[in-house]
Amino acid sequence: MTDQSSDPKPGSYVNKEGGYERKARYIETRITKDGRDGYAVEPGRYRLAVSRACPWAHRTILTRQLLGLEEAISMAVAGPVHDEDSWTFDLDPGGVDPVLGIPRLKDAYDKRPDGYPESGITVPAVVDTQTGMVVTNDFHQIVKDLVTEWTDHQRPDAPDLWPEHLRDEIEEVSDLVYRDVNNGVYRCGFAGTQEAYDAAYDQLWARMDWLEERLSTRRYLVGDQLTLADVRLWPTLVRFDAAYHGHFKCNRTKLTEMPALWGYARDLWQTWDFGSTVNFEHIKAHYYATHLDINPTGIVPKGPDTSGWTVPAGREALGPK
Repeated sequence: MTDQSSDPKPGSYVNKEGGYERKARYIETRITKDGRDGYAVEPGRYRLAVSRACPWAHRTILTRQLLGLEEAISMAVAGPVHDEDSWTFDLDPGGVDPVLGIPRLKDAYDKRPDGYPESGITVPAVVDTQTGMVVTNDFHQIVKDLVTEWTDHQRPDAPDLWPEHLRDEIEEVSDLVYRDVNNGVYRCGFAGTQEAYDAAYDQLWARMDWLEERLSTRRYLVGDQLTLADVRLWPTLVRFDAAYHGHFKCNRTKLTEMPALWGYARDLWQTWDFGSTVNFEHIKAHYYATHLDINPTGIVPKGPDTSGWTVPAGREALGPK
């Protein structure tokens, strides 16, 4: 197999023009109220496997916390530095997840009768604790299903992250953000030629400038409320200065130098407690110590200073919580 991490080895997915292409075929099985795919919503049955380093997993961590699903869906946290074989549960005593009883996420993928998906061994992954098998690793659908299928187990005051009247705009904005920013930073970092890097860099910063302008007059990306569009963007922003600016060569501007985006990121950090889901040491250790083709020494930087992640004055005036 090719590299089996959610952040592929540089060069693994580079096309003949030198551009990075993410493997996009994931396990499409869903966990739903009616159990139509064979997996019904059932509190205590499923375990969400994540790494706090991974932005795709971070979306599911945020959504689970916002909806108050911590008691309904347990969480396995892998260490930030994986090998080419698997994410590992080296943070747990004995290096074994206490619920799944496995040292590597690969062991849960191995139980699938149809083998690995094209995406490889990625986080997030939802594991059925009854069988020990990965049910799905489709990060985009997992987040949607936490919102729409687990409603009976969400906290009473959970935000409506997928309001029906805003869904089209949420998807439109999210698709642009995914293409140019979420995946755009990887297209910069893993580019195999100068031309591919230049194209990805220009596309990234055109979208970042678009976001800066959009958020200069509104508190949230879509409508006047927190939605999945914000949950999808924010994990990239929180990693920007710590990893993408230097490590992935996205170095035109720091997030801290973009007033609207910086204010928006800090607002969500504190107002919605996004900050409690962040571990900067895991983020830096993963990017700098795993991508040795980009950072051969494996040296992890001590910076940046993250003490400034507080709500800026005046953000509240752009709209209600």
